[in-house]
Amino acid sequence: MTSELDIFVGNTTLIDEDVYRLWLDGYSVGDAVALRVRSGILEQTGATAAVLQSDTMDHYRTFHMLERLLHAPPKLLHQLIYQIPPSRQALLIERYYAFDEAFVREVLGKKLSKGTKKDLDDISTKTGITLKSCRRQFDNFKRVFKVVEEMRGSLVDNIQQHFLLSDRLARDYAAIVFFANNRFETGKKKLQYLSFGDFAFCAELMIQNWTLGAVDSQVDDMDMDLDKEFLQDLKELKVLVADKDLLDLHKSLVCTALRGKLGVFSEMEANFKNLSRGLVNVATKLTHNKDVRDLFVDLVEKFVEPCRSDHWPLSDVRLFLNQYSASVHSLDGFRNLPKAVRPHLAAPPPLPQRVSPCGHQRGCHKT
Repeated sequence: MTSELDIFVGNTTLIDEDVYRLWLDGYSVGDAVALRVRSGILEQTGATAAVLQSDTMDHYRTFHMLERLLHAPPKLLHQLIYQIPPSRQALLIERYYAFDEAFVREVLGKKLSKGTKKDLDDISTKTGITLKSCRRQFDNFKRVFKVVEEMRGSLVDNIQQHFLLSDRLARDYAAIVFFANNRFETGKKKLQYLSFGDFAFCAELMIQNWTLGAVDSQVDDMDMDLDKEFLQDLKELKVLVADKDLLDLHKSLVCTALRGKLGVFSEMEANFKNLSRGLVNVATKLTHNKDVRDLFVDLVEKFVEPCRSDHWPLSDVRLFLNQYSASVHSLDGFRNLPKAVRPHLAAPPPLPQRVSPCGHQRGCHKT
């Protein structure tokens, strides 16, 4: 008895996006098969359970073999073993380095060390993300950090060059690296309303205005380290609240400019001195490492919470901070000190609206 068998031979590596997502999410082959069955794939394709099991295992083997190349994405582009179209290569890389916002919020600002990695079991339980996926995401953060920490040049450009990520994902990884390097506290209860997108927005402004790279493009770690000279210069702002006449003049300039423009003008006028003292005190303490780490905690306590209690809309916060900074340049003694009073000095974390200051949501990269 003879049997006929149709055989197709090709050299293009097949990538099933759905199975790739299950693999990235940390599901075992058995769990992945069960999820595929529940999706109705057997009815759609007419395949048997055995064929589905074999297909899933085959894809998982392929992804395991590709993983070492995904650790250094340029190698995936230049290797000749797996024939994968460029568009598929980009998809594999982007999704491998994607992350869950719930996970990144748990590790943001923490040292990317073995100590933090030991907490992944608890993070997995808390977030509902599989432990395997938590480990992949953590290892990705650590890998990117290790590669770019000693490099000169733009942090975003270095990440894009060495990991071939999209601009948006590279910017978010830059924020993760920046926060890990400076160890900013983000886990306190009063900061939980802030999303990763909120922190990433702040990181982008700080990299552009507060780092060594904002002053000198030839220094090492230019986008990683805060400019200590700049932080020292901020001490000169203390006169804004220590000198009563200057404080009164600053208040007068801000109130004159904003009269009729703020919905909370009366609250702002009555609370101006306390708000100004809060902002200046936060700024003048940034020469100490602990105060740098507590920057967001202090800003929420000294500025955000008072504004929240008076029901300031985000538009009024923006107007006030812009005018607060601009008015300083009109004061005697500050006209020739543009560095000491940079426009983003008074840029605290956003108030708890769900839209970040840049006008859109960010942070969740699950695709």
